[in-house]
Amino acid sequence: MNTDVELEYYFDPFCGWCYASAPALAGLAENFSHQLKMLPSGLFVGGRPISSIAEHAWRNDQRIQALTGQPFSEAYRQNVLLAPNGIFDSGPATLALTALGEHDPRLEPRFLHAIQIARYVAGHDTSGIQEVATVAVQVAAEHGIELTTEAFGERLRSDTDLRERTLERIENTQRRMNILGIRGVPQLVALVNGKAHILSGETLYQGPAGLAAALDALRADA
Repeated sequence: MNTDVELEYYFDPFCGWCYASAPALAGLAENFSHQLKMLPSGLFVGGRPISSIAEHAWRNDQRIQALTGQPFSEAYRQNVLLAPNGIFDSGPATLALTALGEHDPRLEPRFLHAIQIARYVAGHDTSGIQEVATVAVQVAAEHGIELTTEAFGERLRSDTDLRERTLERIENTQRRMNILGIRGVPQLVALVNGKAHILSGETLYQGPAGLAAALDALRADA
């Protein structure tokens, strides 16, 4: 049933609106696990002081919560947004996603959701390598892959090949976005019989059922 469609999901691990689309992505990961391709955009890769965006981020997060019901906890506000000397950098999470994907690509959407929960709900600083490694190792263990936090964290710090592959992946994503005329994330592109269809963010925020209906309509028209 699913062989006629490929799905490209464009995102950044620190994008609040990508977190808003997490329920829809979970549905894709379950129902289209072999057709789903994760494309990290690198939007928030590169360290910057979190104090420079904290107030804007919290206002935006509250808007997302009101519109979609996705929770942003007070622990997140206090421990992440208001952290003294906090850094805003999705680089470690993006590296970890690539590293896990080399074990099994199906781990990538699951890790993305886990790192979102760790940040927005549990209030953990997921700009830090130690926290990212902890989440990654837990996700791997849940799917029968044994890793250690120490070794995985060291890969994130010093594996130059992993860094180069991740950078190349981001560059390919950005090139693809330019070709399709995509300007932001999250975005979902459905390739139905090879033809690209860009689904609106509003469709992603409707959850699994709304997205499934939109995909069924595209496939019916193909």
